[in-house]
Amino acid sequence: MPPTMADPFDTLGVEPRFDLDPGAIRRAYLSRVAATHPDTDAAADGRASAALNDAKRVLEDPERRANALLARMGGPSKEQDKSLPAGFLADVIELRESVEIALASKEGDARTRVEDEAQTRRSDHIRRITELFLAAGPSPSGATLAAIRVELNAWRYVERLIEQLDPAYDPNRADFAP
Repeated sequence: MPPTMADPFDTLGVEPRFDLDPGAIRRAYLSRVAATHPDTDAAADGRASAALNDAKRVLEDPERRANALLARMGGPSKEQDKSLPAGFLADVIELRESVEIALASKEGDARTRVEDEAQTRRSDHIRRITELFLAAGPSPSGATLAAIRVELNAWRYVERLIEQLDPAYDPNRADFAP
């Protein structure tokens, strides 16, 4: 969450937690939008609508929600701490090699296997982040906040891989041969 952005949990009036129900986010958003009346100052109304839309986008995206919650808890940003789990980079290099082989083979099954692996890894990161936030409690230690950041950094690698596996991914930006 950029430092100039308002806290999305406060903006929508939802409990600051990672495991938010998507329906609760939507209800809070609609409630706040309904409370913004068009007969008020148009400029202020526009700013309020933009803030509500931004907060909704952040909270609907699990990775962005986790980053916003970590920032709210006083944890390090991705710019402040680029740490990764031990052995993670070697694992990612191996996975990227699998991706290159799968894409070069032009077999749909090979691509599907790699996509399934990436989705499984995404689910694992979401599960671990959920556990870390639940264990953090109201006054998390610096070590706990750092552990959350490390997991978020690893999750970002997996999200990037999933983006690159999308057949609609721009080949001019692709890291893998088509």
